[in-house]
Amino acid sequence: MESVRLNNGVEMPLVGLGTFKVRGYEAVYLVLDAALRHGYRSFDTASVYQNEADVGRVLKELLPKHGLSRTDVFITSKLAPRDHGAGAEAGCLRSLEALDCQYLDLYLVHWPGKQGCKSEDPGNPGWRQQSWEAMEGLYGSGRFRALGVSNYTEGHLRELLAKCRVKPAVLQVEYHPFLVQSQLLAFCRASGIHLQAYSSLGTGCLVAEPTVAGLAHSYGRTPAQVLLRWALQQGIGVIPKSTHPERIAQNAQLFDFHLAEEDMQALSGLHSDTRYCWDPRHVV
Repeated sequence: MESVRLNNGVEMPLVGLGTFKVRGYEAVYLVLDAALRHGYRSFDTASVYQNEADVGRVLKELLPKHGLSRTDVFITSKLAPRDHGAGAEAGCLRSLEALDCQYLDLYLVHWPGKQGCKSEDPGNPGWRQQSWEAMEGLYGSGRFRALGVSNYTEGHLRELLAKCRVKPAVLQVEYHPFLVQSQLLAFCRASGIHLQAYSSLGTGCLVAEPTVAGLAHSYGRTPAQVLLRWALQQGIGVIPKSTHPERIAQNAQLFDFHLAEEDMQALSGLHSDTRYCWDPRHVV
């Protein structure tokens, strides 16, 4: 796996395994075992995924099996929106306890708004600030190796950058050919923030798109591989999720082919501002 050096010097694999909706010990074991076997070294979870404890337990069991140790893997988790503000430190510590880790490699604010409050609630900026300060404290003590945010807009990022002591290293957002957030990507590049994409396949809707399917045929690759490679060639990290060992293997085979520039442009030209997940633009 190729990696990216974050703005604080931490190395993060460009390809990670997403675990959204992967729940239960047996399901997590099957998925992580296949992922480790096929070279994945980065694993993305979150408090709201309700699988942190199983991910932590399974990794402890599987790492020796694959001849690996904790330092060989990169573990990411995220602060639940319900814990924004005064409850942020406790929320962070719950993730550490559930994953049974002395430290996490990356910890993200999952959403810019507080759960149970309206998107337009004027308290959101203050709660975000409290959460970030709590995370900065755990970063300073070595419990988090890097900090970042998820689902932040450029406005949310500018607000954070104006006040933070520890600069966010990663922004994780929905990004695929139907949602080419080029302005946000440019801002992240200018600010030294690595952009990591989730929902690279458009929750599965993009694999049958004619342009994607046609390119997959011409390159002798799967549609998923084409979509993931499109992101990687822009310097964007990806965290594809699958519960099928064969697809997990395929989704890691991204570094032995290259999309031609005209094909990159054809995929980017599919942009229609279509979101398959959450839209954070309305959160003040």
